[in-house]
Amino acid sequence: MINQMISEAGKVILGKDHQLRLSLSCLLAQGNLLIEDMPGMGKTTLTQVLAKVLGLSFNRIQFTSDLLPTDILGISVYEKSSEAFSFKPGPIFSQLVLADEINRASPKTQSALLEAMEEGQVTVDGETRHLPRPFFVIATQNPSSQMGTFPLPESQLDRFLMRIHLGYPDAQAEKALMLGRDTREQIKELQVVISPEELSDLQVQVKQVFVSDAVIAYVQRIVDYTRTRPGFVRGVSPRGSVAIVRSAQAWALIDNRQHLLPEDIQAVLPAVLEHRIMDSVSDDHHGSEILLSNVPVLA
Repeated sequence: MINQMISEAGKVILGKDHQLRLSLSCLLAQGNLLIEDMPGMGKTTLTQVLAKVLGLSFNRIQFTSDLLPTDILGISVYEKSSEAFSFKPGPIFSQLVLADEINRASPKTQSALLEAMEEGQVTVDGETRHLPRPFFVIATQNPSSQMGTFPLPESQLDRFLMRIHLGYPDAQAEKALMLGRDTREQIKELQVVISPEELSDLQVQVKQVFVSDAVIAYVQRIVDYTRTRPGFVRGVSPRGSVAIVRSAQAWALIDNRQHLLPEDIQAVLPAVLEHRIMDSVSDDHHGSEILLSNVPVLA
């Protein structure tokens, strides 16, 4: 079933097998995904493809500087006929939500997603409302060097299980893109491979993937490296440690294995940690991949 999902999505997402597997690992691990890249690299297309193949209800929120939290969560409206307030749900009430160009909105609007991403619920006018299950947020952001962007606060970044980059396609994939049909037409023709209920079952199976003491010790060595070696502003939090293991379990399940290997940790490590640690020299997250290249590679 998982291989079928990857195969179907690969009909539109060309030459990005590793990023596609990371995205599925993030969703199977019940995380939220941040995709950072230049405009036109296929960030939105990837999200639409996943929604179609996974059979999930889908909403897109275009983040702009004037977007308000109520535009995301919803608002209570007074109904004159009933002389009572009626809640009108916002686009967050969907199984897969695309927060497009999230860093173009103000920090106040960005923070409207925190409760939804962490707890799968929102609180509006003092009343808590649960979001559909399964629930995923895939956010895209343009590089912070572009005009009109607000940096995501640390608390917001930490809510994303992974951050990935799509990058330029290789020559063969780009040729196929230029000669192929319109992407929107291709997405419409994709087959739904899995139901939301079956997806929830896979999420349960992720937690059942066996993790040995040796692999746990390996993860602890990696985490300790970020906490004790110079070059890092701060070390990986316990939430980050859990994120490494859970993401690797999902990666192992995609490979049809019920036990974790050190190679699974290595496959997901950059996507899980790069946005959680900061380079003390440049004082940003983008130098972190160089620091992570020196972490222990053997269990």
